[in-house]
Amino acid sequence: MFKTIKRIIDWCGELKGKLYIGFLFSFFSGWFSAMPVIIAAYTVGKLIEEKRGTEKFDSKWIGLSFFIMLLFIFLRFLFDYLRAKFQEAISYELVARDRLAIGDLLKRVSLGYFQKVNTGDILSSITTGLHTLENMGIRMLDNFIGGYLNFLCIFLWITIINPRVSLITMAAVAGSFLFLMVISKHSVQNASVSAQADRELTSTAIEYARGLPVVKSFGQDGAALVSMRKACKESKRIHLKIEWGFVPANCLHQIVLKIGSIMLLLSSVYLGWMNQLSITNMLLLSFLSFDVFASIEPISDSSHVLGVIEDAMNQLDALRSEEFIDEGGREISLTQYGIEFRDVSFGYDSRLILNHVSFVIPEKKTTAIVGSSGSGKTTICNLIAKFYDVNSGNIELGGVNIKEFTCDSLLSNISMVFQNVYLFHDTIRNNICFGNPNATEQDMMHAAKKACCHDFIIALPNGYDTVIGEGGGTLSGGEKQRISIARAILKDAPIVILDEATASIDPENEHYIQAAISELTKGKTIITIAHRLATIENADQILVVDHGEIVESGTHKELVKKEGVYKKFVDIREKAERWNIA
Repeated sequence: MFKTIKRIIDWCGELKGKLYIGFLFSFFSGWFSAMPVIIAAYTVGKLIEEKRGTEKFDSKWIGLSFFIMLLFIFLRFLFDYLRAKFQEAISYELVARDRLAIGDLLKRVSLGYFQKVNTGDILSSITTGLHTLENMGIRMLDNFIGGYLNFLCIFLWITIINPRVSLITMAAVAGSFLFLMVISKHSVQNASVSAQADRELTSTAIEYARGLPVVKSFGQDGAALVSMRKACKESKRIHLKIEWGFVPANCLHQIVLKIGSIMLLLSSVYLGWMNQLSITNMLLLSFLSFDVFASIEPISDSSHVLGVIEDAMNQLDALRSEEFIDEGGREISLTQYGIEFRDVSFGYDSRLILNHVSFVIPEKKTTAIVGSSGSGKTTICNLIAKFYDVNSGNIELGGVNIKEFTCDSLLSNISMVFQNVYLFHDTIRNNICFGNPNATEQDMMHAAKKACCHDFIIALPNGYDTVIGEGGGTLSGGEKQRISIARAILKDAPIVILDEATASIDPENEHYIQAAISELTKGKTIITIAHRLATIENADQILVVDHGEIVESGTHKELVKKEGVYKKFVDIREKAERWNIA
Protein backbone atom coordinates (compact mmCIF):
# COMPACT_ATOMS: atom_id res chain seq x y z
CA MET A 1 0.00 0.00 0.00
CA PHE A 2 2.62 2.53 1.09
CA LYS A 3 4.85 1.58 -1.84
CA THR A 4 2.09 2.47 -4.31
CA ILE A 5 1.35 5.74 -2.49
CA LYS A 6 5.04 6.66 -2.69
CA ARG A 7 5.11 5.79 -6.41
CA ILE A 8 2.14 8.06 -7.08
CA ILE A 9 3.77 10.91 -5.15
CA ASP A 10 7.03 10.38 -7.08
CA TRP A 11 5.01 10.26 -10.32
CA CYS A 12 3.81 13.81 -9.58
CA GLY A 13 7.39 15.03 -10.08
CA GLU A 14 7.54 18.78 -10.36
CA LEU A 15 3.87 19.04 -9.30
CA LYS A 16 4.53 17.62 -5.82
CA GLY A 17 4.30 21.13 -4.36
CA LYS A 18 0.68 21.45 -5.51
CA LEU A 19 -0.05 18.01 -4.09
CA TYR A 20 1.33 18.90 -0.64
CA ILE A 21 -0.50 22.23 -0.59
CA GLY A 22 -3.68 20.31 -1.39
CA PHE A 23 -3.06 18.04 1.61
CA LEU A 24 -2.66 21.13 3.80
CA PHE A 25 -5.98 22.51 2.57
CA SER A 26 -7.53 19.08 3.17
CA PHE A 27 -6.33 19.23 6.78
CA PHE A 28 -7.93 22.66 7.30
CA SER A 29 -11.09 21.45 5.59
CA GLY A 30 -11.28 18.59 8.08
CA TRP A 31 -10.73 20.97 10.94
CA PHE A 32 -13.48 23.33 9.80
CA SER A 33 -15.88 20.44 9.07
CA ALA A 34 -15.61 19.39 12.74
CA MET A 35 -16.19 22.88 14.12
CA PRO A 36 -19.96 23.22 13.36
CA VAL A 37 -20.58 19.88 15.11
CA ILE A 38 -18.51 20.98 18.10
CA ILE A 39 -20.26 24.37 18.31
CA ALA A 40 -23.71 22.75 18.00
CA ALA A 41 -22.89 20.24 20.75
CA TYR A 42 -21.44 22.96 22.94
CA THR A 43 -24.54 25.14 22.50
CA VAL A 44 -26.97 22.31 23.24
CA GLY A 45 -24.90 21.28 26.26
CA LYS A 46 -24.93 24.79 27.68
CA LEU A 47 -28.68 25.06 27.17
CA ILE A 48 -29.25 21.80 29.07
CA GLU A 49 -26.96 22.93 31.90
CA GLU A 50 -28.86 26.20 32.15
CA LYS A 51 -32.17 24.33 32.34
CA ARG A 52 -30.71 22.20 35.13
CA GLY A 53 -29.64 25.39 36.88
CA THR A 54 -25.98 24.43 37.02
CA GLU A 55 -24.73 27.19 34.77
CA LYS A 56 -26.03 30.45 33.38
CA PHE A 57 -26.24 30.72 29.59
CA ASP A 58 -26.06 33.88 27.48
CA SER A 59 -28.94 33.63 24.97
CA LYS A 60 -27.08 35.90 22.55
CA TRP A 61 -24.68 32.99 21.94
CA ILE A 62 -27.39 31.08 20.04
CA GLY A 63 -27.60 33.65 17.26
CA LEU A 64 -23.84 34.19 17.31
CA SER A 65 -23.17 30.44 17.14
CA PHE A 66 -25.43 30.19 14.10
CA PHE A 67 -23.32 32.71 12.19
CA ILE A 68 -20.07 31.12 13.42
CA MET A 69 -21.23 27.72 12.15
CA LEU A 70 -22.11 29.28 8.80
CA LEU A 71 -18.63 30.79 8.71
CA PHE A 72 -16.98 27.44 9.39
CA ILE A 73 -19.16 25.73 6.78
CA PHE A 74 -18.12 28.40 4.29
CA LEU A 75 -14.44 27.93 5.27
CA ARG A 76 -14.76 24.18 4.89
CA PHE A 77 -16.08 24.49 1.35
CA LEU A 78 -13.53 27.20 0.58
CA PHE A 79 -10.66 24.92 1.56
CA ASP A 80 -12.30 22.02 -0.29
CA TYR A 81 -12.37 24.25 -3.35
CA LEU A 82 -8.73 25.28 -2.87
CA ARG A 83 -7.70 21.64 -2.41
CA ALA A 84 -9.52 20.67 -5.60
CA LYS A 85 -8.02 23.64 -7.45
CA PHE A 86 -4.50 22.57 -6.54
CA GLN A 87 -4.90 18.78 -6.76
CA GLU A 88 -7.60 17.88 -9.27
CA ALA A 89 -5.70 19.14 -12.32
CA ILE A 90 -2.47 17.32 -11.40
CA SER A 91 -3.44 13.91 -12.80
CA TYR A 92 -4.76 15.41 -16.05
CA GLU A 93 -1.54 17.35 -16.60
CA LEU A 94 0.62 14.33 -15.80
CA VAL A 95 -1.33 11.90 -17.97
CA ALA A 96 -1.32 14.33 -20.91
CA ARG A 97 2.46 14.61 -20.46
CA ASP A 98 2.87 10.84 -20.27
CA ARG A 99 0.68 10.13 -23.30
CA LEU A 100 2.74 12.52 -25.40
CA ALA A 101 5.93 11.00 -23.99
CA ILE A 102 4.74 7.48 -24.83
CA GLY A 103 3.94 8.62 -28.36
CA ASP A 104 7.53 9.81 -28.65
CA LEU A 105 8.83 6.59 -27.09
CA LEU A 106 6.92 4.40 -29.53
CA LYS A 107 8.39 6.40 -32.38
CA ARG A 108 11.89 5.61 -31.15
CA VAL A 109 11.62 1.87 -30.55
CA SER A 110 12.38 -0.77 -33.14
CA LEU A 111 9.45 -2.04 -35.20
CA GLY A 112 10.35 -5.41 -33.73
CA TYR A 113 8.80 -4.15 -30.50
CA PHE A 114 5.39 -4.18 -32.17
CA GLN A 115 5.91 -7.78 -33.23
CA LYS A 116 6.67 -8.80 -29.64
CA VAL A 117 3.96 -6.70 -27.99
CA ASN A 118 0.32 -6.97 -28.97
CA THR A 119 -1.28 -3.76 -30.26
CA GLY A 120 -4.11 -4.26 -27.78
CA ASP A 121 -1.60 -4.32 -24.89
CA ILE A 122 -0.06 -1.03 -26.04
CA LEU A 123 -3.49 0.54 -26.52
CA SER A 124 -4.61 -0.71 -23.11
CA SER A 125 -1.54 0.85 -21.47
CA ILE A 126 -2.06 4.21 -23.16
CA THR A 127 -5.82 4.33 -22.65
CA THR A 128 -7.02 2.11 -19.79
CA GLY A 129 -3.77 2.20 -17.78
CA LEU A 130 -3.28 5.94 -17.95
CA HIS A 131 -7.02 6.53 -17.61
CA THR A 132 -6.84 4.65 -14.31
CA LEU A 133 -4.05 6.94 -13.13
CA GLU A 134 -5.89 9.98 -14.42
CA ASN A 135 -9.14 9.23 -12.59
CA MET A 136 -7.94 7.35 -9.54
CA GLY A 137 -4.32 8.25 -8.79
CA ILE A 138 -4.63 11.66 -7.14
CA ARG A 139 -8.15 10.99 -5.87
CA MET A 140 -6.90 7.84 -4.16
CA LEU A 141 -4.14 9.84 -2.48
CA ASP A 142 -6.62 12.46 -1.36
CA ASN A 143 -9.05 9.82 -0.04
CA PHE A 144 -6.26 8.05 1.81
CA ILE A 145 -4.09 10.88 3.13
CA GLY A 146 -6.89 13.45 3.28
CA GLY A 147 -9.14 10.93 5.02
CA TYR A 148 -6.63 10.29 7.79
CA LEU A 149 -5.90 14.02 8.10
CA ASN A 150 -9.62 14.68 8.62
CA PHE A 151 -9.71 11.90 11.22
CA LEU A 152 -6.67 13.43 12.91
CA CYS A 153 -8.50 16.75 13.32
CA ILE A 154 -11.46 15.17 15.11
CA PHE A 155 -9.21 12.80 17.05
CA LEU A 156 -7.33 15.78 18.48
CA TRP A 157 -10.61 17.29 19.69
CA ILE A 158 -11.61 13.99 21.32
CA THR A 159 -8.19 13.71 22.96
CA ILE A 160 -8.48 17.23 24.35
CA ILE A 161 -11.92 16.44 25.80
CA ASN A 162 -11.02 13.00 27.21
CA PRO A 163 -7.75 11.14 26.42
CA ARG A 164 -9.13 7.80 27.64
CA VAL A 165 -12.06 7.87 25.20
CA SER A 166 -9.67 8.70 22.35
CA LEU A 167 -8.09 5.27 22.83
CA ILE A 168 -11.33 3.73 21.52
CA THR A 169 -11.00 5.67 18.27
CA MET A 170 -7.35 4.61 17.94
CA ALA A 171 -8.28 0.96 18.48
CA ALA A 172 -11.04 1.15 15.84
CA VAL A 173 -8.77 2.84 13.31
CA ALA A 174 -6.02 0.29 13.95
CA GLY A 175 -8.50 -2.58 13.44
CA SER A 176 -9.86 -1.07 10.23
CA PHE A 177 -6.34 -0.48 8.97
CA LEU A 178 -5.58 -4.20 9.26
CA PHE A 179 -8.52 -4.98 6.99
CA LEU A 180 -7.45 -2.19 4.62
CA MET A 181 -4.11 -3.98 4.33
CA VAL A 182 -5.97 -7.20 3.47
CA ILE A 183 -7.96 -5.32 0.79
CA SER A 184 -4.76 -3.79 -0.60
CA LYS A 185 -3.01 -7.18 -0.70
CA HIS A 186 -6.01 -8.74 -2.45
CA SER A 187 -6.05 -5.87 -4.97
CA VAL A 188 -2.32 -6.17 -5.75
CA GLN A 189 -2.60 -9.95 -6.20
CA ASN A 190 -5.49 -9.66 -8.65
CA ALA A 191 -4.67 -6.42 -10.45
CA SER A 192 -2.35 -8.04 -13.00
CA VAL A 193 -4.96 -10.72 -13.76
CA SER A 194 -7.66 -8.06 -14.18
CA ALA A 195 -5.41 -5.91 -16.37
CA GLN A 196 -4.50 -8.89 -18.55
CA ALA A 197 -8.19 -9.70 -19.02
CA ASP A 198 -8.81 -6.09 -20.06
CA ARG A 199 -5.87 -6.20 -22.49
CA GLU A 200 -7.11 -9.42 -24.04
CA LEU A 201 -10.58 -7.95 -24.41
CA THR A 202 -9.13 -4.86 -26.09
CA SER A 203 -6.99 -6.98 -28.42
CA THR A 204 -9.92 -9.21 -29.34
CA ALA A 205 -12.14 -6.20 -30.07
CA ILE A 206 -9.45 -4.62 -32.29
CA GLU A 207 -8.88 -7.88 -34.17
CA TYR A 208 -12.61 -8.38 -34.68
CA ALA A 209 -13.07 -4.82 -35.98
CA ARG A 210 -10.09 -5.08 -38.33
CA GLY A 211 -11.23 -8.45 -39.65
CA LEU A 212 -14.85 -7.52 -40.30
CA PRO A 213 -14.45 -7.37 -44.11
CA VAL A 214 -13.07 -10.93 -44.08
CA VAL A 215 -15.70 -12.05 -41.58
CA LYS A 216 -18.51 -10.69 -43.75
CA SER A 217 -17.06 -11.99 -47.03
CA PHE A 218 -16.85 -15.54 -45.66
CA GLY A 219 -20.12 -15.32 -43.76
CA GLN A 220 -18.39 -16.36 -40.54
CA ASP A 221 -19.62 -13.68 -38.18
CA GLY A 222 -20.86 -16.32 -35.75
CA ALA A 223 -17.48 -18.06 -35.59
CA ALA A 224 -15.61 -14.78 -35.35
CA LEU A 225 -17.70 -13.73 -32.38
CA VAL A 226 -16.67 -16.81 -30.40
CA SER A 227 -13.36 -15.28 -29.31
CA MET A 228 -15.11 -11.97 -28.57
CA ARG A 229 -17.71 -13.68 -26.39
CA LYS A 230 -15.02 -15.70 -24.66
CA ALA A 231 -12.97 -12.58 -23.86
CA CYS A 232 -16.07 -10.76 -22.53
CA LYS A 233 -17.10 -13.72 -20.34
CA GLU A 234 -13.58 -14.11 -18.99
CA SER A 235 -13.37 -10.39 -18.19
CA LYS A 236 -16.73 -10.57 -16.38
CA ARG A 237 -15.72 -13.68 -14.44
CA ILE A 238 -12.41 -12.20 -13.28
CA HIS A 239 -13.88 -8.86 -12.23
CA LEU A 240 -16.74 -10.51 -10.34
CA LYS A 241 -14.26 -12.80 -8.59
CA ILE A 242 -12.20 -9.77 -7.55
CA GLU A 243 -15.30 -7.94 -6.30
CA TRP A 244 -16.47 -10.91 -4.23
CA GLY A 245 -12.99 -11.20 -2.78
CA PHE A 246 -13.11 -7.52 -1.83
CA VAL A 247 -16.51 -7.62 -0.10
CA PRO A 248 -15.65 -9.58 3.12
CA ALA A 249 -12.63 -7.45 4.11
CA ASN A 250 -14.52 -4.26 3.22
CA CYS A 251 -17.47 -5.30 5.38
CA LEU A 252 -15.17 -6.05 8.32
CA HIS A 253 -13.46 -2.67 7.82
CA GLN A 254 -16.83 -0.92 7.94
CA ILE A 255 -18.06 -3.00 10.91
CA VAL A 256 -14.97 -2.21 13.00
CA LEU A 257 -15.48 1.51 12.42
CA LYS A 258 -19.21 1.33 13.20
CA ILE A 259 -18.48 -0.58 16.39
CA GLY A 260 -15.88 2.09 17.24
CA SER A 261 -18.52 4.81 16.78
CA ILE A 262 -21.00 2.94 19.00
CA MET A 263 -18.37 2.30 21.67
CA LEU A 264 -17.37 5.97 21.61
CA LEU A 265 -21.01 7.01 21.98
CA LEU A 266 -21.70 4.52 24.83
CA SER A 267 -18.49 5.48 26.64
CA SER A 268 -19.40 9.14 26.42
CA VAL A 269 -22.89 8.51 27.80
CA TYR A 270 -21.51 6.28 30.55
CA LEU A 271 -18.90 8.84 31.63
CA GLY A 272 -21.56 11.53 31.58
CA TRP A 273 -23.90 9.35 33.66
CA MET A 274 -21.09 8.75 36.15
CA ASN A 275 -20.47 12.53 36.32
CA GLN A 276 -16.97 12.06 34.95
CA LEU A 277 -17.89 14.25 31.95
CA SER A 278 -19.88 17.46 31.83
CA ILE A 279 -23.11 17.48 29.84
CA THR A 280 -21.44 19.67 27.24
CA ASN A 281 -18.42 17.39 26.78
CA MET A 282 -20.64 14.30 26.74
CA LEU A 283 -22.68 15.82 23.92
CA LEU A 284 -19.50 16.87 22.12
CA LEU A 285 -18.17 13.31 22.17
CA SER A 286 -21.58 11.90 21.25
CA PHE A 287 -21.91 14.20 18.26
CA LEU A 288 -18.33 13.55 17.15
CA SER A 289 -18.83 9.78 17.40
CA PHE A 290 -21.04 9.95 14.32
CA ASP A 291 -18.45 11.95 12.35
CA VAL A 292 -15.05 10.77 13.52
CA PHE A 293 -14.72 7.87 11.04
CA ALA A 294 -16.67 9.40 8.15
CA SER A 295 -13.51 10.22 6.19
CA ILE A 296 -11.93 6.80 6.80
CA GLU A 297 -14.85 4.64 5.68
CA PRO A 298 -14.41 5.41 1.91
CA ILE A 299 -10.67 4.59 2.09
CA SER A 300 -11.50 0.93 1.42
CA ASP A 301 -12.41 1.93 -2.15
CA SER A 302 -9.00 3.57 -2.50
CA SER A 303 -7.25 0.48 -1.14
CA HIS A 304 -9.26 -1.61 -3.58
CA VAL A 305 -7.80 0.23 -6.58
CA LEU A 306 -4.23 0.42 -5.29
CA GLY A 307 -3.32 -2.76 -7.15
CA VAL A 308 -4.93 -1.45 -10.34
CA ILE A 309 -2.89 1.74 -10.04
CA GLU A 310 0.24 -0.28 -9.29
CA ASP A 311 -0.30 -2.35 -12.44
CA ALA A 312 -0.94 0.79 -14.51
CA MET A 313 2.32 2.30 -13.28
CA ASN A 314 4.14 -0.96 -14.04
CA GLN A 315 2.83 -0.79 -17.62
CA LEU A 316 4.00 2.81 -17.87
CA ASP A 317 7.46 1.92 -16.54
CA ALA A 318 7.69 -1.02 -18.96
CA LEU A 319 7.07 1.31 -21.90
CA ARG A 320 9.59 3.81 -20.58
CA SER A 321 12.25 1.15 -20.05
CA GLU A 322 12.06 -0.16 -23.62
CA GLU A 323 15.36 0.18 -25.44
CA PHE A 324 15.42 3.03 -27.94
CA ILE A 325 16.76 2.29 -31.37
CA ASP A 326 18.43 5.73 -31.44
CA GLU A 327 19.86 5.57 -27.92
CA GLY A 328 22.87 7.90 -27.86
CA GLY A 329 21.95 9.37 -31.25
CA ARG A 330 22.49 13.01 -32.13
CA GLU A 331 21.26 15.59 -34.60
CA ILE A 332 23.43 15.38 -37.73
CA SER A 333 23.31 17.55 -40.84
CA LEU A 334 24.48 15.95 -44.07
CA THR A 335 25.97 17.38 -47.23
CA GLN A 336 25.98 14.12 -49.21
CA TYR A 337 23.43 11.35 -49.40
CA GLY A 338 25.04 8.18 -50.70
CA ILE A 339 24.15 4.96 -48.86
CA GLU A 340 26.44 2.01 -48.17
CA PHE A 341 25.74 -1.41 -46.63
CA ARG A 342 28.82 -3.03 -45.15
CA ASP A 343 28.52 -6.75 -44.39
CA VAL A 344 25.00 -6.32 -43.01
CA SER A 345 23.11 -9.25 -41.51
CA PHE A 346 19.61 -9.04 -40.09
CA GLY A 347 16.81 -11.34 -39.05
CA TYR A 348 13.48 -11.37 -37.26
CA ASP A 349 14.03 -13.45 -34.13
CA SER A 350 15.69 -16.67 -35.34
CA ARG A 351 14.80 -16.21 -39.03
CA LEU A 352 17.70 -14.72 -41.03
CA ILE A 353 16.54 -12.28 -43.73
CA LEU A 354 19.75 -10.59 -44.91
CA ASN A 355 23.02 -12.50 -44.90
CA HIS A 356 26.29 -10.47 -45.04
CA VAL A 357 24.96 -7.97 -47.56
CA SER A 358 27.25 -5.27 -48.98
CA PHE A 359 26.44 -2.71 -51.66
CA VAL A 360 26.56 1.01 -52.44
CA ILE A 361 23.64 3.24 -53.47
CA PRO A 362 25.18 6.23 -55.25
CA GLU A 363 24.08 9.72 -54.37
CA LYS A 364 21.57 11.38 -56.72
CA LYS A 365 21.04 8.12 -58.62
CA THR A 366 18.08 5.77 -58.93
CA THR A 367 18.55 2.30 -57.51
CA ALA A 368 15.92 -0.38 -58.07
CA ILE A 369 15.73 -3.39 -55.80
CA VAL A 370 14.12 -6.51 -57.26
CA GLY A 371 13.63 -10.04 -56.08
CA SER A 372 11.05 -12.63 -55.20
CA SER A 373 8.60 -12.18 -52.34
CA GLY A 374 10.33 -12.58 -48.97
CA SER A 375 13.81 -12.11 -50.40
CA GLY A 376 14.54 -9.05 -48.21
CA LYS A 377 13.77 -6.06 -50.44
CA THR A 378 11.50 -4.21 -48.00
CA THR A 379 13.79 -5.16 -45.14
CA ILE A 380 16.64 -3.27 -46.83
CA CYS A 381 14.48 -0.14 -47.01
CA ASN A 382 13.36 -0.55 -43.39
CA LEU A 383 16.99 -0.81 -42.26
CA ILE A 384 17.93 2.34 -44.19
CA ALA A 385 15.12 4.19 -42.38
CA LYS A 386 16.32 2.64 -39.07
CA PHE A 387 13.00 0.99 -38.36
CA TYR A 388 15.12 -1.92 -37.16
CA ASP A 389 18.70 -2.19 -36.00
CA VAL A 390 21.08 -4.51 -37.84
CA ASN A 391 22.29 -7.70 -36.18
CA SER A 392 25.79 -7.14 -37.52
CA GLY A 393 27.61 -4.89 -39.97
CA ASN A 394 27.07 -1.18 -40.62
CA ILE A 395 24.88 1.07 -42.73
CA GLU A 396 26.25 4.49 -43.63
CA LEU A 397 24.37 7.51 -44.92
CA GLY A 398 26.53 10.29 -46.28
CA GLY A 399 29.57 8.57 -44.73
CA VAL A 400 27.99 8.52 -41.23
CA ASN A 401 26.87 5.35 -39.47
CA ILE A 402 23.08 5.60 -39.09
CA LYS A 403 23.45 4.43 -35.47
CA GLU A 404 24.79 7.91 -34.71
CA PHE A 405 21.55 9.62 -35.83
CA THR A 406 18.44 10.24 -33.81
CA CYS A 407 15.36 8.88 -35.56
CA ASP A 408 14.05 12.34 -36.36
CA SER A 409 17.43 13.51 -37.63
CA LEU A 410 17.77 10.49 -39.92
CA LEU A 411 14.22 10.48 -41.25
CA SER A 412 14.32 14.20 -42.02
CA ASN A 413 16.50 13.14 -44.97
CA ILE A 414 14.09 10.45 -46.23
CA SER A 415 10.67 10.44 -47.88
CA MET A 416 8.90 7.09 -48.04
CA VAL A 417 5.95 5.80 -50.02
CA PHE A 418 4.84 2.44 -48.68
CA GLN A 419 3.20 -0.42 -50.51
CA ASN A 420 0.44 -0.50 -47.88
CA VAL A 421 -0.63 3.13 -47.68
CA TYR A 422 -1.96 4.53 -44.41
CA LEU A 423 -3.79 7.84 -44.39
CA PHE A 424 -4.98 9.56 -41.25
CA HIS A 425 -8.61 10.24 -40.36
CA ASP A 426 -8.24 13.88 -41.32
CA THR A 427 -8.61 16.19 -44.29
CA ILE A 428 -6.82 15.42 -47.54
CA ARG A 429 -4.98 18.71 -47.10
CA ASN A 430 -3.52 17.65 -43.75
CA ASN A 431 -2.62 14.21 -45.06
CA ILE A 432 -0.64 15.67 -47.95
CA CYS A 433 0.99 18.29 -45.73
CA PHE A 434 1.88 15.74 -43.04
CA GLY A 435 5.51 15.61 -44.13
CA ASN A 436 5.78 19.38 -44.48
CA PRO A 437 3.28 21.24 -42.25
CA ASN A 438 4.70 24.62 -43.30
CA ALA A 439 4.05 24.08 -47.01
CA THR A 440 2.07 26.75 -48.82
CA GLU A 441 -1.25 26.09 -50.53
CA GLN A 442 0.45 26.48 -53.89
CA ASP A 443 3.19 23.97 -53.01
CA MET A 444 0.62 21.45 -51.79
CA MET A 445 -1.46 21.70 -54.95
CA HIS A 446 1.67 21.54 -57.09
CA ALA A 447 2.65 18.28 -55.41
CA ALA A 448 -0.90 16.93 -55.81
CA LYS A 449 -0.88 17.76 -59.52
CA LYS A 450 2.48 16.07 -60.00
CA ALA A 451 1.11 12.98 -58.24
CA CYS A 452 -1.99 13.05 -60.50
CA CYS A 453 -4.45 13.37 -57.63
CA HIS A 454 -5.47 17.04 -57.91
CA ASP A 455 -8.33 16.37 -60.33
CA PHE A 456 -10.11 13.73 -58.28
CA ILE A 457 -9.57 15.77 -55.07
CA ILE A 458 -11.25 18.93 -56.36
CA ALA A 459 -14.15 16.78 -57.61
CA LEU A 460 -14.88 15.74 -54.00
CA PRO A 461 -17.65 17.66 -52.13
CA ASN A 462 -15.20 19.64 -49.99
CA GLY A 463 -12.11 19.38 -52.16
CA TYR A 464 -8.89 19.39 -50.16
CA ASP A 465 -10.91 19.86 -46.97
CA THR A 466 -12.69 16.53 -47.45
CA VAL A 467 -12.24 14.35 -44.36
CA ILE A 468 -11.30 10.80 -45.30
CA GLY A 469 -12.07 7.76 -43.18
CA GLU A 470 -9.62 6.00 -40.90
CA GLY A 471 -6.76 4.57 -42.95
CA GLY A 472 -8.17 6.32 -46.01
CA GLY A 473 -11.03 3.84 -46.16
CA THR A 474 -13.28 6.18 -48.17
CA LEU A 475 -10.80 6.30 -51.07
CA SER A 476 -9.80 3.70 -53.63
CA GLY A 477 -6.39 2.02 -53.44
CA GLY A 478 -5.05 4.06 -56.34
CA GLU A 479 -6.33 7.33 -54.88
CA LYS A 480 -4.70 6.59 -51.52
CA GLN A 481 -1.42 5.72 -53.25
CA ARG A 482 -1.38 8.95 -55.23
CA ILE A 483 -2.04 11.03 -52.10
CA SER A 484 0.84 9.27 -50.35
CA ILE A 485 3.08 10.06 -53.32
CA ALA A 486 2.03 13.71 -53.11
CA ARG A 487 2.88 13.63 -49.41
CA ALA A 488 6.38 12.31 -50.15
CA ILE A 489 6.88 14.78 -52.97
CA LEU A 490 5.92 17.70 -50.74
CA LYS A 491 8.39 16.66 -48.05
CA ASP A 492 11.15 17.20 -50.64
CA ALA A 493 13.71 15.03 -48.81
CA PRO A 494 17.06 14.28 -50.51
CA ILE A 495 16.41 10.51 -50.31
CA VAL A 496 13.22 8.93 -51.65
CA ILE A 497 12.23 5.33 -50.93
CA LEU A 498 9.41 3.95 -53.06
CA ASP A 499 8.15 0.57 -51.86
CA GLU A 500 5.86 -0.58 -54.69
CA ALA A 501 4.73 3.02 -55.02
CA THR A 502 2.82 2.35 -58.26
CA ALA A 503 1.36 -1.00 -57.22
CA SER A 504 -2.21 0.34 -56.98
CA ILE A 505 -2.08 2.71 -59.93
CA ASP A 506 -4.12 1.77 -62.98
CA PRO A 507 -2.17 1.37 -66.26
CA GLU A 508 -3.78 4.48 -67.80
CA ASN A 509 -2.32 6.72 -65.09
CA GLU A 510 0.91 4.87 -64.40
CA HIS A 511 3.00 6.68 -66.99
CA TYR A 512 1.84 10.05 -65.61
CA ILE A 513 2.89 8.99 -62.14
CA GLN A 514 6.22 7.74 -63.41
CA ALA A 515 6.82 11.02 -65.23
CA ALA A 516 5.89 13.04 -62.16
CA ILE A 517 8.14 11.00 -59.88
CA SER A 518 11.01 11.18 -62.37
CA GLU A 519 10.69 14.95 -62.72
CA LEU A 520 10.35 15.73 -59.01
CA THR A 521 13.04 13.34 -57.84
CA LYS A 522 15.79 14.69 -60.06
CA GLY A 523 18.92 15.30 -58.11
CA LYS A 524 17.80 12.96 -55.29
CA THR A 525 18.95 9.56 -54.12
CA ILE A 526 16.12 7.22 -55.08
CA ILE A 527 15.54 3.65 -53.91
CA THR A 528 12.60 1.89 -55.50
CA ILE A 529 11.15 -1.55 -54.99
CA ALA A 530 9.00 -2.57 -57.94
CA HIS A 531 7.96 -5.48 -60.13
CA ARG A 532 6.88 -3.51 -63.19
CA LEU A 533 9.51 -3.28 -65.89
CA ALA A 534 8.59 0.33 -66.69
CA THR A 535 9.68 1.29 -63.19
CA ILE A 536 12.91 -0.68 -63.26
CA GLU A 537 14.33 -0.29 -66.77
CA ASN A 538 15.48 3.33 -66.40
CA ALA A 539 17.18 2.83 -63.02
CA ASP A 540 20.87 3.75 -62.82
CA GLN A 541 21.48 0.61 -60.80
CA ILE A 542 19.52 -2.57 -60.15
CA LEU A 543 20.18 -4.75 -57.11
CA VAL A 544 18.86 -8.30 -57.36
CA VAL A 545 18.08 -9.85 -53.99
CA ASP A 546 17.68 -13.60 -53.63
CA HIS A 547 17.41 -15.46 -50.30
CA GLY A 548 18.83 -12.53 -48.38
CA GLU A 549 21.86 -11.94 -50.60
CA ILE A 550 22.71 -9.54 -53.42
CA VAL A 551 23.24 -12.00 -56.26
CA GLU A 552 23.44 -9.50 -59.14
CA SER A 553 23.83 -5.78 -59.67
CA GLY A 554 24.07 -3.51 -62.69
CA THR A 555 21.89 -1.71 -65.21
CA HIS A 556 18.93 -3.27 -66.98
CA LYS A 557 20.89 -3.71 -70.22
CA GLU A 558 23.81 -5.32 -68.42
CA LEU A 559 21.69 -7.75 -66.42
CA VAL A 560 19.42 -8.96 -69.24
CA LYS A 561 22.54 -10.14 -71.09
CA LYS A 562 23.28 -12.54 -68.26
CA GLU A 563 21.43 -15.81 -67.81
CA GLY A 564 20.77 -15.08 -64.17
CA VAL A 565 18.00 -14.34 -61.71
CA TYR A 566 17.23 -10.95 -63.21
CA LYS A 567 16.89 -12.36 -66.77
CA LYS A 568 14.39 -14.93 -65.50
CA PHE A 569 12.54 -12.19 -63.64
CA VAL A 570 12.33 -10.04 -66.81
CA ASP A 571 11.08 -12.96 -68.92
CA ILE A 572 8.32 -13.67 -66.40
CA ARG A 573 7.33 -10.01 -66.17
CA GLU A 574 7.25 -9.59 -69.95
CA LYS A 575 4.92 -12.56 -70.29
CA ALA A 576 2.69 -11.21 -67.51
CA GLU A 577 2.55 -7.68 -68.92
CA ARG A 578 1.81 -8.90 -72.47
CA TRP A 579 -1.05 -11.02 -71.18
CA ASN A 580 -4.49 -10.00 -72.40
CA ILE A 581 -7.97 -11.42 -72.89
CA ALA A 582 -8.25 -13.00 -76.34
